[in-house]
Amino acid sequence: MTLKQAQSKGRTAELLTNTIGQHLDAVAARDPAHPALIMPHQNIRWTYGEFVREVDRLAAGLLALGIEPGDRVGIWSPNRYEWVLTQFATAKMGAIMVCINPAYRLYELEYALNKVGCRALVTAEAFKTSHYLKMLQNLAPELEDCAPGELRSKKLPHLEIVIRVGDKQTPGMFNFPDVCGMGGEAEAARLKEIGASLKASDAINIQFTSGTTGTPKGATLSHTNILNNAYYAGQTMRFSPADILCIPVPMYHCFGMVLGTLVCVAHGATMVLPCEVFDPLPVLKAVQDEHCTALHGVPTMFIAELDHPEFRNYDVSSLRTGIIAGSTCPIELMKRLIGEMDLAEIVIGYGQTECSPIDAMTDIDDPFEARVTTVGRAHTNWEMKIIREDGSTADVGETGEVCARGYGVMQGYWEDPEKTAEAIDAEGWMHSGDLGEMDADGYVKITGRIKDMIIRGGENIYPREIEEFLYTHPDIQEVQVFGLPDPKYGEQVAAWVQLRPGSSLTPEDIRAYCEGQITHFKIPKHIKIVTEFPMTVTGKMQKFVMRDEYAEELAREASAARA
Repeated sequence: MTLKQAQSKGRTAELLTNTIGQHLDAVAARDPAHPALIMPHQNIRWTYGEFVREVDRLAAGLLALGIEPGDRVGIWSPNRYEWVLTQFATAKMGAIMVCINPAYRLYELEYALNKVGCRALVTAEAFKTSHYLKMLQNLAPELEDCAPGELRSKKLPHLEIVIRVGDKQTPGMFNFPDVCGMGGEAEAARLKEIGASLKASDAINIQFTSGTTGTPKGATLSHTNILNNAYYAGQTMRFSPADILCIPVPMYHCFGMVLGTLVCVAHGATMVLPCEVFDPLPVLKAVQDEHCTALHGVPTMFIAELDHPEFRNYDVSSLRTGIIAGSTCPIELMKRLIGEMDLAEIVIGYGQTECSPIDAMTDIDDPFEARVTTVGRAHTNWEMKIIREDGSTADVGETGEVCARGYGVMQGYWEDPEKTAEAIDAEGWMHSGDLGEMDADGYVKITGRIKDMIIRGGENIYPREIEEFLYTHPDIQEVQVFGLPDPKYGEQVAAWVQLRPGSSLTPEDIRAYCEGQITHFKIPKHIKIVTEFPMTVTGKMQKFVMRDEYAEELAREASAARA
């Protein structure tokens, strides 16, 4: 390796070798009276001693139902205390927790449960317009006539046990509170035996990728993967038991369950989950009432908090740090977080589910320019490099695919060796599909997705560059740039723009703002003013949806104009 090559290695440190359950028990033993879990929307306020007791009750109950180490247990719910208990109970008794996207519908649910062979499912009653129990009954009408725990379903052949949240009775299903009371002395003793026999290298979690291209894949992660990623992410934020983290991001994703709850447990800090699904007001209230020192979110969440009419009515001065992730943070937003939200030590995290998830982070002490224009450097015990299409390492400053290697790379996609081999090469490098560049000091900039790159008349255009420029306009709140098919140039630049309240900015005004500031072929030809964007539950923008919808809309307009 030469200094000119875009490759770097993060700090090295000793990896944690215990399991999640062992680590949780040790933290609770040190200070059982320390606040562990606070959930205002469910009136939950548990110390670490109480939290471990509740985790153990659920784990013993799962053992009483016959669930064994290695069995897959799905969790399908918004952010509730039952989610957090399931996360740590399955870890303690050796089952593999499978995170089911709360937004999944029938086809997606059936696919996910069958893909990994879920034997049990913990489910909420409903989430927004998703009526979980009705969907399950649609897929498995056999629930109506079977005893709880004895499901034999034609469409869901692996699923035997359904545990529903709440106290209501539903045919064929157990109630969550009842399961927590099923374990006796025998199950408690067995739980201890299992806890001592588990290995840190055991698979403990399956996270489904977003599936924006093709069917979702189940990234399989171990104790070592996610516990260490959480621990070192917390170290980067300088976490200690004194910290109180507000977690408004969804638990089903690595951001919530690894960088949220597990970061807190890794450092003995306090978890605060303010609401079932993100809502800016409960978040601001929780930060104020619980004196939170840290707040996580994706850019759209922070924008919603900052721009809420009641933002100034809440005291957020206790904040100091947190992680902004999910997509690249606009420069102007980072300045507002530091200046208006007192998040002087906020850091950017970059990664992917397959890497548990953090590859790179900015440091609190990084120069301001690096904190607002990059995603930082390779994480602790981690390597990163930028490669060309032929697989060779790119030069410093050269754009290429971002690759990462280290302890956090997944074991593989569940029962999908071909897709695993496509993602992880023979040398252990995980290929992200992201475009980026690295400077001589190892700082990485993400410039877009490989498939997002726009090729207009032979010119390579990176949407992120245009987005960053448009964010400098004071009337623009959010913007997404993507390519649309064009018969002459191959593609043309298009932009969806969300304006700040009260703005009357027009597409013509936006193009005029670009004139003379960015290269002419980068100025969006098609601009649409919108009030919202299609996005995943984790806040990732779905540009492929925007592209398809806008292309159809423009085609209809063109057809009408010719008529």
